[in-house]
Amino acid sequence: MDRKRLFAVDAVALAVYLVVATPALTGVAVHEWLGLGALLAFFVHAVQHAGWIADTVRAAVRAPARVANLALDALVLAAFMVVTVSGLLISGAVLPALGLYADGYYFWDPLHAISAKALLALLLVHVVVHWKWLYNFVKKQNEAAHGRRGDTGGTDD
Repeated sequence: MDRKRLFAVDAVALAVYLVVATPALTGVAVHEWLGLGALLAFFVHAVQHAGWIADTVRAAVRAPARVANLALDALVLAAFMVVTVSGLLISGAVLPALGLYADGYYFWDPLHAISAKALLALLLVHVVVHWKWLYNFVKKQNEAAHGRRGDTGGTDD
């Protein structure tokens, strides 16, 4: 798949997550519905990177750094799923709109808060781990847009 498209989907998924992660900005009802959108963006991201996951599992013995990256991704996945499930179970907008109700608010609400904080921390680590790739990708796209390679001096003014 085209790296530009991968990057665009990843950037959109991160932006949606950042908006969803601030319910004070959107209000609780919008937070809940956007959370479902974040779930969709997450699945698109996972499907796009399925080949990398398969390659990493196959190369686990030869590439310990890739295994560490896969472990980080597995932790992100686990935190994301806990945030999503607990968020749905404490929902005041999505579940009622579907005619559903869930017991256990006093269990699910703290779990949602803790897992949301863990997810934010893990996503920050994920971005830092991929920082070099992100930097090189953006640099390459910028050079392509300006029709030059390796020119570090001056500006185009």
